[in-house]
Amino acid sequence: MLKRVFAAPDPGRIRLRFAARAVLGIGLAVVVCGLAGHSLVGAVTGGLAALLALFTVTDATVRGQAVTTALLPVVGLPVLAAAAELHAHPVARDLVFLAVVGAGVYARRWGPRGHSLGVFAFMTFFVAQFLHATADRLPELFSAVLLSVLSAAAVRFGLWCYERRLPPVAVPAPAGGTGLARVTTRQAVQATAGAGFALVVGQLMSGQRWYWAVGATWWVFVNTASRGETLVRGFRRVLGTVIGIGLGFLVAVPLHGAPLPTAVLAAVSVFGIFYTAAVSYTWMMLWVTLLAESLYGLLGVMSPGLLALRLVETGIGALGAGLAVLFVLPVTTHAVTDSWIQRALHCVHACTGEAAARLAGAPDADPAPRVAELEQLLGRVRLSVAPLVHPLNPMLGRKRRARRVLALLDDCAREIRGLVSVAADPVASHDARLAAACWRVEAAVEALTTRGAERVEMGTARPPTAEPALAHLHGLERALADLAEPLRTPPGSPLVGA
Repeated sequence: MLKRVFAAPDPGRIRLRFAARAVLGIGLAVVVCGLAGHSLVGAVTGGLAALLALFTVTDATVRGQAVTTALLPVVGLPVLAAAAELHAHPVARDLVFLAVVGAGVYARRWGPRGHSLGVFAFMTFFVAQFLHATADRLPELFSAVLLSVLSAAAVRFGLWCYERRLPPVAVPAPAGGTGLARVTTRQAVQATAGAGFALVVGQLMSGQRWYWAVGATWWVFVNTASRGETLVRGFRRVLGTVIGIGLGFLVAVPLHGAPLPTAVLAAVSVFGIFYTAAVSYTWMMLWVTLLAESLYGLLGVMSPGLLALRLVETGIGALGAGLAVLFVLPVTTHAVTDSWIQRALHCVHACTGEAAARLAGAPDADPAPRVAELEQLLGRVRLSVAPLVHPLNPMLGRKRRARRVLALLDDCAREIRGLVSVAADPVASHDARLAAACWRVEAAVEALTTRGAERVEMGTARPPTAEPALAHLHGLERALADLAEPLRTPPGSPLVGA
């Protein structure tokens, strides 16, 4: 696990910059809140609002990110007001909280912006429970949220806007469909059901910290699409929390809330959250747990008993999510994985076509955005297949098949990157063999993505060629031909468990 985090590639040091900018933006937000005369509760609210503004906004363009950031308070402040006003009315508060959960998950159907606003709305209600916010504190909390979002925006779009120097990356949209056929609709029902379970059982365990269980259920559902993904994420959340609590006994508890060292621990935790989020959910949860422990230390309520309660509530939340995805409108891992693989294969064909057009001299052909989209889609394939390749999965045959598919898709991506690199060479030329190879790639993708289509035979092994573009296309043909076997398994043996 250590190797996965610290040896993971970081092209352009994006993760490092992402984490360093987060510490700067959140630190500035806390300082601004302090200068405005806010209390510790206000400063904590502001810091968490800045963290969410920097972490959850993932639009493909800087302009889109700015619009989404501006909309965060529009969604968050009414939710914060509702949470504070209903503080003394538990039944109404709980019902509204569950409604926020369902609406927040349902909003993912509108892509990255809907996802960001849904997360911000949920976390605003959650933070109100975390800080026991009441109506008399609303002016200070409103001010803290607005000042912090502005501070985070100033850092993200002014002081350190490294996205302006990067090509926009296409983010895959949620799966389509209508009604209960839409994944986001089914997940909204599942998340609400799971959160309801977590809320009731969590309150039986603690009348004060029950919201931890609801929060665990919510975050298990974030960035997942099938029951297998959700179950694996729940396991990783509990594991990260266990490790974080163990470190908390060694690091956070001995600090006794001392302001300076606790603030340093919080800053290190923020860096860890942002740096590890893209490569390890377990590690991210470790840092989230340490951040929560540091905040409780600052608020003067840190104790070993509190840490034990957090572990129990996290387990309840993960259990609620697991029960929901198993028994409430389940979304099969096989269906989700098949959808992402088909999208990735169509993108392979589109990349090939753009590269071939570029080699033929078409001035407007640009395969680079397609390559970025392919990388995103392959990331989604890996996420959806994660339940099958998990070490605890006992189905060895399906595990081997899934690993074979991932390896062949990686081969496709490698050949596509090589082909695009050749196409970028101004002296590269086009010949008739390229057109024939591109046609064979098109036919192979059609065979793999059309139900009932027969496999396209690629013929015997082709001799080595001195033409780099042809070499990459032939490698792509071989990978697509080999994909037919693991993808076209008998109906009773799907690629991933149903």
